[in-house]
Amino acid sequence: MIRRPVAVLTAIVLFVEGFGIAGVQWLLGTVVDRQKMSLAGLDPEAMSVSTKAGGVLFGLYFVFCGVVALLVAVRNRPPAGLGRILLISVAVVHGLLGALTVGLVGWGAFAFMMVVLGLVLLTLMTYDRQDGVADAVPTGPEGAGGPEHAAPAAPGA
Repeated sequence: MIRRPVAVLTAIVLFVEGFGIAGVQWLLGTVVDRQKMSLAGLDPEAMSVSTKAGGVLFGLYFVFCGVVALLVAVRNRPPAGLGRILLISVAVVHGLLGALTVGLVGWGAFAFMMVVLGLVLLTLMTYDRQDGVADAVPTGPEGAGGPEHAAPAAPGA
């Protein structure tokens, strides 16, 4: 099946992205701090610290979502509860970031965001249904075998 390799690839991409985001934000915070940049009179130290903290938190979010994807691959079961919510939220984040990056960075960054979005969605969708659930024999008023195994109706009834 394709499920496990896609989930592992999703986890790897999210790990790399998490460390990349944290590293870039840390670098930007350092540049702001060393050049004593200010925006609309804000304290450069506050801008530097908040940029670094935001980058670390955003990076940890991506890494945590990568851990969820890795657990999905290792257990070969769909994510449940908080894990499913995290994977859905990271898909939404990548959709929004893709829309922003096309104008700010370019089509290459947009393509990368859409590939990651596709990987996350493929991970969610391939684990959406357990094997055997669709093959279960329906039960109901028609009988244990479903309507195709029910006794024919009496003529005129």
